[in-house]
Amino acid sequence: MNKTIRRASVFVLALVFALLVRATWVQFYDGKALADDKDNRRDAIETYSQPLGNIIVAGRSVTGSARTTGGDLAYKRTYTDGRLYAAVTGYASQSYAPTQLEGIYQDLLDGTDPRLKTVMDTITNQRAEPGNVVTTIDPDVQKAAYDALGDKKGAAVAIDPKTGRILAVVSTPSYDPSSLTDANTAGAAWKQLNADPDKPLTNRALRQPLPPGSTFKLVVAAAALEDKLYSSVDQKTVSPNPYRLPLSTDALSNENPSAPCENASIRVALEYSCNNVFAKMAVDLGQDKVKAMAEKFGFDDDQLDVPVRAYPSVYPSKMDRAQTALSGIGQFDVTATPLQMAMVSAALANGGELVDPHMVSQITDSGGDVLKNYDNDTSTKRIVSSATAAQLESAMQTVVEKGTGTNAQIPGVTVGGKTGTAQHGENNSQVPYAWFTAYGKSDATGKEVAVAVVVEQSDAARSEVSGNGLAAPVAKSMMQAALKS
Repeated sequence: MNKTIRRASVFVLALVFALLVRATWVQFYDGKALADDKDNRRDAIETYSQPLGNIIVAGRSVTGSARTTGGDLAYKRTYTDGRLYAAVTGYASQSYAPTQLEGIYQDLLDGTDPRLKTVMDTITNQRAEPGNVVTTIDPDVQKAAYDALGDKKGAAVAIDPKTGRILAVVSTPSYDPSSLTDANTAGAAWKQLNADPDKPLTNRALRQPLPPGSTFKLVVAAAALEDKLYSSVDQKTVSPNPYRLPLSTDALSNENPSAPCENASIRVALEYSCNNVFAKMAVDLGQDKVKAMAEKFGFDDDQLDVPVRAYPSVYPSKMDRAQTALSGIGQFDVTATPLQMAMVSAALANGGELVDPHMVSQITDSGGDVLKNYDNDTSTKRIVSSATAAQLESAMQTVVEKGTGTNAQIPGVTVGGKTGTAQHGENNSQVPYAWFTAYGKSDATGKEVAVAVVVEQSDAARSEVSGNGLAAPVAKSMMQAALKS
């Protein structure tokens, strides 16, 4: 063969090969990238070409889909009782990325999850019928929390201690997810919601850690009992009153100056919420032991999925002894979400064992066949011994029976709780946060629930802000709803 022809042939073959490689690259690599691009309009058209699957609460859909008029998106998401369930569902929007359960299960709800495909769907390359998300939320507990919080800025969580099922997730002020679903109106609603100083889009129950105040004393008490610093909740502690902070001339005072806090037992110290006892206790234990106990309960966990990723609650490191003392009363740089403090009460109510908290029971295909059952996929972790848990349960009952948490009393229910009032702002210049965490056990049925409530802001005067006054009534309403026969 002529050398020139041979060279030309090789060159042409190389070009053909290059074209084949490029076509393959575009089809299988660039094609996927283009398909997944958030600005790809065809993706949105496909997603909203048919109704989405639904999020279910107690056998009832709290989401839906409606036909649009005009435009190239055939359907839009709708919500029933949107404000009530916004902290659970999040939103699915034609303009913005989905959030909360809408975001976690986007593929399932729009039919692109490969587990949904039938043989015929695979053959025809058609999108499958969308699946559904079945939640663990109890509508009565959810509504009780939402109504009790009312126009207060705050959040609440309820958990079944025995199963880890999350019964309520409420954040106020809330918003209507329906305002964000339609591309024609979402932009204006988005600007308004983001400009609102009360931040209604923030999920305060799961994703806004705040200083937990005296509710954190339960963690310190657990560490002291487990470490054998004190043998029981009724043993006298070594706790001068007032307690002078180490390396400081400042003395730590108690809310009630006449409370019997000097050398008080853990029971009495929880009953009266004695700062001197738990500040001294944290110093005596040392920050490492307190941190180890906090982390057993779930603090510092940056992968807590319920299945929405919760922001980590934090117990700090590298503190001096004065800062360690303040951490013992839930101040300095200690932060917690209502979910985290509900987990503390849930573990104590469950004999010292914490079952993985989760707010999705199962996911199903369009016909109701279960794709995954999360109730059967939980793990249980021992946090403290059953003896420690029993002692702290008893001490928490004292708090509600005759201490700082009397507003949580419920006839026919054994209630144990802990109040908290956390400083807010430089030199405590702003209105404090009011906390309450508790468990309730029905004397008649044995049903149990653990709750946590934080009220960030209310119309109450600063002098009237307390965990018992603002947060305990919300917790009581939730427990009553969860434990009713």
